[in-house]
Amino acid sequence: MEIINFDSTPSLVSQYMSELRDINVQKDMLRFRRNLERIGEIMAYEISKRMTYRTDEVITPLDTASCHVLDEKVVLATIFRAGIPFHKGFLDYFDHAENAFVSAYRKYKEKENFDVFIEYIASPRLDGKTLIIADPMLATGASMELSYRALLTKGEPAHIHVTSVIASQVAIDYIKSTFPENKTTVWVGAIDNEINAHSYIVPGLGDAGDLAYGIKE
Repeated sequence: MEIINFDSTPSLVSQYMSELRDINVQKDMLRFRRNLERIGEIMAYEISKRMTYRTDEVITPLDTASCHVLDEKVVLATIFRAGIPFHKGFLDYFDHAENAFVSAYRKYKEKENFDVFIEYIASPRLDGKTLIIADPMLATGASMELSYRALLTKGEPAHIHVTSVIASQVAIDYIKSTFPENKTTVWVGAIDNEINAHSYIVPGLGDAGDLAYGIKE
C-alpha cells in the first residue's frame, strides 16, 4: 500500500495546511472551506496522473487532434459533514464522476468512549470503478473503514484512493491493516503523531466540521 504524504515535499499544499491549522485564520469559515477545496483539487490532479487514458480523435475548427481522455469510471465518496468542501475540490476536477455520500458519526457512551455509526448511504454501483473516498480528518481510521465497508454493499471497486487532509499515524496504521493492500493508495496532506484521549488529532486543527460550518449543538 502506497502512502503519499504531501508534507514530505513542500508545495502550495503546505501554505494551505498552515492556514487550516492557524487559530486566527480559522475564524474565516469561507477561507477554511476554500482551503479544504483547494487541497482536494491538488490531490485530484495528482491522482489523475495515476489513471489510465485512451486516445480520442477530436475535431477542431481547423483539423483533428489526438487527445488523451480519461478511461476510468470514477466515483467520489465523502463522509458528512466535514467532508463536503474537501469533496467539492475533487468534483471540480473529476467533473464527470459519479458521487457517493455516507453519514458516519460518533455516538458517545462515556466522555472518552464512543462507537462509530453509519446512518445513511447513497451510492451508485462500484463494480470495477475507481473509488476516491474524501474525509479531511483521519483520527482513528474507524469512520473511514466503516464507510468503506458500507460502500462495498454497492459492489467491489477496482482501486481505492483514501484521501485526507490530516491523518494520525494510528489511523494510517489502521488503514494499512483494514484496506486491501494491493489496490489502495492513501493521499494525505500531513501525518501527525498523536491522538488525545478524545481521539482528536494533535496538533491537528480542531473539529473540521465546526470550523467549516459552525459549532453544532
